[in-house]
Amino acid sequence: MNTKQKIKITADILMTAALLFLMPYGMVGEAAHEWIGAGMFLLFVLHHILNRKWLGNIGKGRYTPYRILQTALVVLVLSCMLGSMISGIILSRHVFAFLDIRGLSGPARVIHMTCAYWGFVLMSLHLGIHWGMMTGMAGRMFKKTFAARRWIARLAAFGIAAYGVWAFVKRDILSYMLMQVHFVFFNYEEPVIFFILDYMAAMGLFVFAGHYLSRALMKAGRKKKA
Repeated sequence: MNTKQKIKITADILMTAALLFLMPYGMVGEAAHEWIGAGMFLLFVLHHILNRKWLGNIGKGRYTPYRILQTALVVLVLSCMLGSMISGIILSRHVFAFLDIRGLSGPARVIHMTCAYWGFVLMSLHLGIHWGMMTGMAGRMFKKTFAARRWIARLAAFGIAAYGVWAFVKRDILSYMLMQVHFVFFNYEEPVIFFILDYMAAMGLFVFAGHYLSRALMKAGRKKKA
């Protein structure tokens, strides 16, 4: 694994961790939420710089169903990230408070919340469509294994996805995505780690969905080509 790949993996891990810690914003505090958000945006920019070769090839080659999904997710995630960052700057009381932007907090709050929850789901799906590549890299790093490893990993994935469905419903994530609820409910007596674990499971659900959807699309593309 070369240095660029190591930087890519590190940036992706940090972005994933930042995304999870951004969701319980009321429990971690406004200042921490803003600094984590600013850090995540910088990591997002770094991620795109490191993947500029892929971005430069968007208009080239044939678009398979898998490539259409991959490109659509990149565009949607970018839209959510820009929406979150711009609205976050408007709402900022700490990191960007010096800008003193007034009069737009109402619509900015709606945009910020919508982009945050859609971004959470879309980034999880995006992670899922690249999951096979990441597990392949891990397999090359840890060559010594045992025959049952794959089935244990699959069972664990199914278990996380199943719990993720329950966590998605329990945390009312769909209502926030559809703006049926305009304020996120936080139980301040609950340890923040429980909240994050539930969101990790919900993320796992969409990683699982993205992974198997991408596999189905790649398989369909190979059949069509044959």
